[in-house]
Amino acid sequence: MDETLVTSSEPPPSDGDPMDVVTEPHNPNDNQSASSSDSDSESDDEAQAALELQTLETELSTNPANYDAHVQYIKALRKQGDIDKLRLAREAMSELFPLTPAMWQQWANDEISLTLTSGNEGAIPTVEKLYERGVSDYLSVSLWYDYLSFIQKYDSSVRECSPSGISKARDLFERALTACGLHVTEGCKIWEAYRSYEEMILDGMDKTDSELREKQVQRIRSIYHRQLSITHSDLKSTLLTYKTWESKHGNNLDVSSSNTDGLSPQVASTYQKALEMLTLRADFEEKIVKSDETDTERLQSFMAYLKFEQSSGDPIRFKSIYEPRVKSLYERAITEFPISSDLWIDYTNYLNKTLKADKTLRDIYDRATRNCPWVGELWVRYMLYLERCHGSEKELSDVFERSLQCTFSTIDEYVDIFLTRVDGLRRRITFAKELDNGLDFVLIRDTFQRASDYLSPQLKNSNTYSLLQIHSYWARLESSIGKDITAARGVWESLLKNSGSMIEAWKGYISMETEMAHIKEARSLYKRCYTMRFPGTGSEDICKSWILFEREFGSLEDFDHASQKVTPRLQELQLYKLQQETDEVEDPPTRNRREKRKAAASAAASNEHPPAKRQKDKANKVEKSVTQKDKDMAHGENEPKIKNPTPEKPKLYTDKCTAFANEEELRGFFSDVGGAGEIRILKDKLTKKSRGLAYVDFCDDAHLEAAVAKNKQTFLGKKLTIVRSDPKGKRKVSFGDDRNSTKQGRGGDDTNSGEHGHKKVELKGKNTFAVPRNVRPLGWSFGNEPPSAATSTTEGGDEKPKSNQELRDMLLNKK
Repeated sequence: MDETLVTSSEPPPSDGDPMDVVTEPHNPNDNQSASSSDSDSESDDEAQAALELQTLETELSTNPANYDAHVQYIKALRKQGDIDKLRLAREAMSELFPLTPAMWQQWANDEISLTLTSGNEGAIPTVEKLYERGVSDYLSVSLWYDYLSFIQKYDSSVRECSPSGISKARDLFERALTACGLHVTEGCKIWEAYRSYEEMILDGMDKTDSELREKQVQRIRSIYHRQLSITHSDLKSTLLTYKTWESKHGNNLDVSSSNTDGLSPQVASTYQKALEMLTLRADFEEKIVKSDETDTERLQSFMAYLKFEQSSGDPIRFKSIYEPRVKSLYERAITEFPISSDLWIDYTNYLNKTLKADKTLRDIYDRATRNCPWVGELWVRYMLYLERCHGSEKELSDVFERSLQCTFSTIDEYVDIFLTRVDGLRRRITFAKELDNGLDFVLIRDTFQRASDYLSPQLKNSNTYSLLQIHSYWARLESSIGKDITAARGVWESLLKNSGSMIEAWKGYISMETEMAHIKEARSLYKRCYTMRFPGTGSEDICKSWILFEREFGSLEDFDHASQKVTPRLQELQLYKLQQETDEVEDPPTRNRREKRKAAASAAASNEHPPAKRQKDKANKVEKSVTQKDKDMAHGENEPKIKNPTPEKPKLYTDKCTAFANEEELRGFFSDVGGAGEIRILKDKLTKKSRGLAYVDFCDDAHLEAAVAKNKQTFLGKKLTIVRSDPKGKRKVSFGDDRNSTKQGRGGDDTNSGEHGHKKVELKGKNTFAVPRNVRPLGWSFGNEPPSAATSTTEGGDEKPKSNQELRDMLLNKK
């Protein structure tokens, strides 16, 4: 339903224009009260309209991208009749959004009713421009038809069939056919209008000029033939119309029959082919125009139709019409679903395959980015197209700047746009024979700087790969095209300043210096970063990378220096990992108090054994096969296979009957004391090599004491330190009396000690700790043992139990 443009500056149009002009009539018979009431009502309406306009103006000033606000604002201005503001509002909206065909028709009709009904032909170019802008936004047969009707009615040269007018009209008709002549259901309207105009020219010709008239007849016949060769819904009625027309011009054809008898073989053949194609497309056409289906279903029907068209082979082409059926169908779909990004992407994919650098694609890419400005891929394709068709730097720059004004859903889209811009500048500087004025490396540097300033805060936390990609690309171009190694280093230093914990940044920087044979500078970077803490295995990797670097590029002195620096660092990192793994093995997650109370209550109710007893019983039930692989395990080469048919939960080793060592044949070493059970050797997570540290379980306290007595004995040419292990570091016991050590154990009852009421914890256990000699400096022996590694001995000769922290301190020479 058309809106009414309210104004009193012009009389109503006399040609039935749908945009009626309304004036307020005056009735002299109205009484005073009715007049007053009407005046009050009108005043209220005006106040309401003014408030609505003010609200919409405020909204648009703060949020110009509000599409619905633009539509409502234009509607309100049309009601008010403020022509100047209405024009400005429409221009403002058209700069941001494509207008629908209905909105262009409404705009053109408003201008016609205001300027041309009084015979002001000077306004014709203004209205023509409106139609031109409208038909470029979307495919609309009705808008083209209005455009053609307007030209024939208001342009005197076209109306009077002057040579210039005829030429203008024919060019416009051919453009209309190119745009929508292949529209299956509505395209016939343009064909009929074209034939009607040519018939009018024929009727106006001198009847005595047979040659000129025959030429005109042939022109009309050609239009009929072209129309009969394409697929449209009125094919059969067009054939009958054509046969009637031929009969009027002396050709005897059966006008009552729909067969092709009497037609030339070529016309008959193309007509039959078009009719067959129409039959194949009937179902598709029916589905896409169904009004009872949802938009999603209709869009799916369009996509199925497009897939069929693309698989049916090369489209039929005919004189003056260069757009294939597939393109026409895409345009129909776009008109129905203008903000479907998937549809636009699919459309541009098709155009890239078929038309490539054709100049007609410029408008299509422009329309795509105006309809879906939030899709980064469309902007990227637009820039690549402009580069492919040798667009100017100004065009490329304008598109790039427009894209940065949009809001995209992912940070990767911004990255892609920046890098596409840089790619184009690089190619044009490197490969172009003639550069545009002002095109130099400064543009590349500025683009990279903008990308870094805008994207670094987001990429630092979400996408370090893209951040590294931008800076490595930038630094490479600074050195290769810009010929400025100082600037290239500045790029890397800037990245390190913001993302120094990212090992890839250091590696990239070092790689650049190495590739350019700047060995000294690369070595300096290794010295700066080898002590840094990187995620995962990065710290070890950078140390090993430095050693490899010196192997390939450094002198012997350089290699020795790097080894002296890296070795302690690697040991420190290894011990740190050991500490973490020990915590994981010995410190299982504790349950909350409620779970503990439930477990205790359950155990008491079922008269089960205490937790320590249950764990010991369970350990005695585990079947193990101790073979020669136990010896291999001491070297970290292979782990023993435990024959256990069912998966078992990881054991929680909380007892204290464990010996810790690092050499092979541990079981044989302890064979003389007996009682050795589970042997657990700690291994490096990455290399799977033994760390030279192990826990050995013993069945009881007596065997444990015998194992501890072997402390400081030589084993395979090396001395072992064997001490008790106190995993929790909480059991403080006295070894002043040998009887205490034999009575203490895990899981025993607590007893009061002395007047202070402290509880003693019995150590029934079997945990000893062995420190291998290979973690000591070469040449170290028990005789020159550093103080931090010494252990105290009780009168009975037993070692004091060591807590985990004490053992770590002993390893790290801290105590």
